[in-house]
Amino acid sequence: QRLSARGRAGGELAGLRREAFRTTRDTSTLTHSPPRLCLNMVDSVYRTRSLGVAAVGLPDQYADGKAAKVWQLYIGDTRKRTEEYRSWLVALLRQHNCLSVLDVACGTGVDSIMLVEEGFQMVSVDASDKMLKYALKERWERRKEPAFDQWVIEEANWLTLAEDVQKPRDGFDAVVCLGNSFAHLPDFKGDQSDQKLALQNIASMVKPGGILIIDHRNYDYILETGQAPQGKNIYYQSDLKQDISTSVLWVNSKPHMVTLDYSLEVPQSEGAQMPPETSKFRLSYYPHRLDSFKDLLKEAFFGKCQQNVFADFKQYQPGHGEAPCYFIHVVKKTA
Repeated sequence: QRLSARGRAGGELAGLRREAFRTTRDTSTLTHSPPRLCLNMVDSVYRTRSLGVAAVGLPDQYADGKAAKVWQLYIGDTRKRTEEYRSWLVALLRQHNCLSVLDVACGTGVDSIMLVEEGFQMVSVDASDKMLKYALKERWERRKEPAFDQWVIEEANWLTLAEDVQKPRDGFDAVVCLGNSFAHLPDFKGDQSDQKLALQNIASMVKPGGILIIDHRNYDYILETGQAPQGKNIYYQSDLKQDISTSVLWVNSKPHMVTLDYSLEVPQSEGAQMPPETSKFRLSYYPHRLDSFKDLLKEAFFGKCQQNVFADFKQYQPGHGEAPCYFIHVVKKTA
């Protein structure tokens, strides 16, 4: 089924009653939380992403190329991945004897590049051709390395994944969907049917005995406090000065969408006598709560799975320590 996020967001969100709309800052330096605003009626379109970003199929919030370019600068050199993340992911994959890995949200390829370098056989897909061009460029530049020459990169949609990806006979040893990627898929129908279909398609790519590694931000905390947990980005070591405004849209007393407005200071090229350029773009996410997402995963595997939850790469223990920034689900397919 085709989704036009921009058109449908305008048609469905304009005129909807907003129970609450909260805004705050998601940075370590800006922690002020403005008072909660209550609006009776929406008399204009609430834009879910920057103007000019169209979408067909799985909503591509990077379609105008602007966010993709700035995001590539934000995540930086793949060698600057946090060592904790790299060692955790690689150790987990090797612990489960994984060799073939499908990255269903590879974006610019930053995770896939890391895993190709570690010796895994990668198939990397994404719905955004603007993001994929960075992965394709990296593969081309390193094509003389056998591992990169064999790296498969394709455009694919979670809602039609079986048609878009050539699955090995029994499936992949592991499927990864990290960096809060799955939350990009909205719920415009209000019944999470698209999200359920996408998760079932993703789960179908995992071979019996294989694992799915999928994450999301700590939306429980965001919905309860109006702001993201304070802490470092567990995935990237970015040198860019950043400011992220967080907004929560409530519809009929239910959280419908979390929107992040990114403001990043992008330095000029060397030798340019110019101050850094401020680049702004907006991305929207569905706020998956921890327990409800566990239920969605169980349903996607038809109950034939074992689940384990990590909080910022540590075994999750409710009520212990500071609120984590991310929840990471490791799901083993048992049949």
